[in-house]
Amino acid sequence: MTKEPATRKRVIRGLDAEQRRTERRQRLLDSALELFAAQGYQNTSIEQICQNAYVGTKGFYEIFDGREDCYLALLDQVTEGLKREMAERLAAVPADPRQAERALIEAFAHGLIDDPRRALVTFGQAGAISPAVERQRRANRRWAAEFVHGLWRGQGVPQEAAAAGHRVALGLIGGLFDLVADWLLHRDPGDPAHVEALIADLDAFYAVTRAGLGALDR
Repeated sequence: MTKEPATRKRVIRGLDAEQRRTERRQRLLDSALELFAAQGYQNTSIEQICQNAYVGTKGFYEIFDGREDCYLALLDQVTEGLKREMAERLAAVPADPRQAERALIEAFAHGLIDDPRRALVTFGQAGAISPAVERQRRANRRWAAEFVHGLWRGQGVPQEAAAAGHRVALGLIGGLFDLVADWLLHRDPGDPAHVEALIADLDAFYAVTRAGLGALDR
């Protein structure tokens, strides 16, 4: 009896179907990042995203349910990248607490403005898109606040201050995000002096907030 040949995955350009889907998905996200940052969410259509990515609309709907779903995936990708960068920096920060905090502020700033499109999409285009997008934005802020709160707990903040720490950290994160958003309106991300000025402002705001947290135990 002749043995039936084993089923083989169809390979095109060295990629199987799942790898091609992953590649298309990333092209669509790269296209969405470019267009949302340049012209805004409301002014960008699915057709434009597809044309810019060289992906058909059928291919788009095989991956995303719609424009909002694509935006949420893009927001998640930007956020996950920032999380990785912050975690890597935290693992290598100096032993001195103040130097460690400064290093994290620098990582936060560079993680957003080294590619300004990430900050524009995260801050400039996210407001009022939909309740689902707003929930995702708030979840991201809560994660960032917990990251900072964990840093404070590791430094042994007094008990009363620690109890209020998460709420203070949430306000801190909102303020840091607003400083970056405001900076993007009138500064040049390609100018090192402007970047240093932003980091100095972020660091000063952080230091004042951190000092206020310590005052809660007095």
